[in-house]
Amino acid sequence: MSHNSFGRLFRFTTWGESHGPSIGCVVDGTPPKLELNEKDVQFWLNKRKPGQSKYTSPRKEDDQVKILSGVIDDNGKQLTTGTPISLVIENQDQRSKDYSDIKDKFRPGHADFTYLSKYGIRDVRGGGRQSARETAMRVAAGAIARKIIPNIEIEGALVQLGEHKINKGNWDSNFINQNPFWSPDPSTIGIWEEYIENLIKEGDSCGAIIEVIAKNVPIGLGAPIYGKLDADISNAIMSINAVKGVEIGNGFKAATIKGSENSDEMFIEKNNPSFKSNNSGGILGGISSGQDIVIRFAIKPTSSIRSPQKTIDKSGKETDISTKGRHDPCVGIRAVPVGEAMIACVLADHFLRNRAQNG
Repeated sequence: MSHNSFGRLFRFTTWGESHGPSIGCVVDGTPPKLELNEKDVQFWLNKRKPGQSKYTSPRKEDDQVKILSGVIDDNGKQLTTGTPISLVIENQDQRSKDYSDIKDKFRPGHADFTYLSKYGIRDVRGGGRQSARETAMRVAAGAIARKIIPNIEIEGALVQLGEHKINKGNWDSNFINQNPFWSPDPSTIGIWEEYIENLIKEGDSCGAIIEVIAKNVPIGLGAPIYGKLDADISNAIMSINAVKGVEIGNGFKAATIKGSENSDEMFIEKNNPSFKSNNSGGILGGISSGQDIVIRFAIKPTSSIRSPQKTIDKSGKETDISTKGRHDPCVGIRAVPVGEAMIACVLADHFLRNRAQNG
């Protein structure tokens, strides 16, 4: 299977399966002499790992990362050497038997059918390579990417759970890390808890919308034709499991308003160019404008549910299926740190590309 790598100058390759002995990645293109140790990476992995609340998968994985290469001790500091950084996480809580009853059936909404049709073989243990377990290594790569762009602040939050939206007027950045939903709006918690608990009882699931904001992005990242910053961001986000839609700035709303409403008028403030609005989401012509980059993406409902569904098996016979095992009632909840990580990787890559061309 090809296409396991992402990025150009800052590039990472992931490997491993959901129920294999371990997962890992190799990060290439990191500049030398950046401080980096396992705690730096672990901090971000702890935000993504399962089993942290009753609203996510109960699978227990410590996700303890080990750095195997690319870092050296220099007078008590762990510094990158500029060589490939290899990272590994040992899997601990695999329950492959949960999938024995459905090994010959195609789970609706999953890649079982397309995967087997393309490759002629598939790993039925939790989806194998197609599992969202792989995203742990994206978060690890994102931790390294943040070292390249330390002045850029990346903040993600869940802004809609199923049909229930936050009130943007209640946005509290400090609250995001203080609740199990990554919500910036304290008023949503009771509503979301009741909604998720009912879904769990019903054996069903829901989707979500996540917003990621990148602040302090310098002007000039991206290129106007085939290296558009927004195109690479969209590609990165769409590569995350279960993502079905991405918008930047006004996004789809821009199709419903007039040009006079959508364009970001400019003026001079303290002798510097400034904007009266940010409908473009911080990107003009594929190049960052210096404003906040604002991305939203939609996550579909978790496909693995206990409610019986109609499907077919490998022999072409119609049958029923009910997926057992440990699954998130809403995969969007744990996708927040994954979205942040992928944005960090894109911005680090474009930072290095811009520096290579413009000095």
